[in-house]
Amino acid sequence: MERFVVTAPPARNRSKTALYVTPLDRVTEFGGELHEDGGKLFCTSCNVVLNHVRKSAISDHLKSKTHTKRKAEFEEQNVRKKQRPLAASLQCNSTAQTEKVSVIQDFVKMCLEANIPLEKADHPAVRAFLSRHVKNGGSIPKSDQLRRAYLPDGYENENQLLNSQDC
Repeated sequence: MERFVVTAPPARNRSKTALYVTPLDRVTEFGGELHEDGGKLFCTSCNVVLNHVRKSAISDHLKSKTHTKRKAEFEEQNVRKKQRPLAASLQCNSTAQTEKVSVIQDFVKMCLEANIPLEKADHPAVRAFLSRHVKNGGSIPKSDQLRRAYLPDGYENENQLLNSQDC
């Protein structure tokens, strides 16, 4: 009797996702409506992240009413705004950020050379003077952060300068 028992075929555990498809592959496949940045696939007109693994998700998005509406608005504006990933935004150093760091480093160097304790930067009169008369002076942090973050850099710079003068 056991010989005639019908068993179900083994279940297939294959996923219906494309395993080796990159966002760049989808950009070339779907044309100018999509762009890739930081390993993510973006819809250019809607400015949303799409799942690049499933082709159906992309085609469903491109057929949706919201996409067609946003695409029409996007073409009217003629402005190409692309969403950037967070990592790319954080890596960007503006001139204000670099200027802020240089002001803080110069302030710490001045205090060290004039033998002024960094705690004096916490005094309200010094804070008021810096914010009123020094460009980016209000961005100078309190003494504990100056000591932790900027004093070691100043020490290393001065140490390298002394070593280069000895040679």
